[in-house]
Amino acid sequence: MERYDERAINKLEVTAVKIRKHIIEMLYKAGSGHPGGSLSAVDAIVALYFAHMTHNPKKPSDPNRDRFILSKGHAAPALYSVLAESGYFSVNELKNLREINCMLQGHPARLYTPGIEASTGSLGHGLSFANGVALAGKLDEKKYNVYVMLGDGETDEGQIWEAASSASNYKLDNLTAFIDRNFLQIDGNTEEVMRLESVRDRWESFGWHVIEIDGHDMEQILEALHEADNHKKTPSLIILNTVKGKGVSFMENNVDFHGVPPNEMEYNLAMGELDALQKKLEASN
Repeated sequence: MERYDERAINKLEVTAVKIRKHIIEMLYKAGSGHPGGSLSAVDAIVALYFAHMTHNPKKPSDPNRDRFILSKGHAAPALYSVLAESGYFSVNELKNLREINCMLQGHPARLYTPGIEASTGSLGHGLSFANGVALAGKLDEKKYNVYVMLGDGETDEGQIWEAASSASNYKLDNLTAFIDRNFLQIDGNTEEVMRLESVRDRWESFGWHVIEIDGHDMEQILEALHEADNHKKTPSLIILNTVKGKGVSFMENNVDFHGVPPNEMEYNLAMGELDALQKKLEASN
């Protein structure tokens, strides 16, 4: 890829490990939250904020900014950590996750947190909201792009498909959706709960431009984002093939960690693994 050299990719990978460490720290201290889907979503969110989107932490309401909407709101720890590392608020705020009156609630709350574009958590709503923001951009003749992340289990919701249909109808080529395709939702494997069949075929049939990649490969993520931004006439979908709990061996592909925080032993094991990975990546730069 011409725009990003190995050093830049390595820096993003190190940042992703730091974000994963924040997630584990936050959830361990809070004693509640969703590690699995937060960890799987990290790489795409890091790529967006640190290498792709137009945004300014000092001007979070800049009308020309790109927008990111986390429709799978239970993965809020990943987004909060990225916002903090980007400078929207102090990293020290992360330790207050889920405390009463804290700016960092269990799911994103726009009025509480700088950098949050939409209050989400009731699954299925984010894509409709993103449609509205993208359509407003068209009507106002703005150049911003809108990005929205969905969970694969979230696509069980009928509202997703109404929104998918309307986005293609209005030719929202300033809209890019991600699906965090980790194959696990709260009740188990997605193909056993509500089979998604071919995700690509389904979204293409709704008129979307579909790109499928390794959702943990920074170079692939950045290339897919570049392709989506340059595709015209239809919205784009990036299927992120991911691993739930990515980065922590005993959480990976383990549905038990969908909504259960680590205990003390698990916290120490997880942080040990992530510390070792960070040192390895930093040594290779």
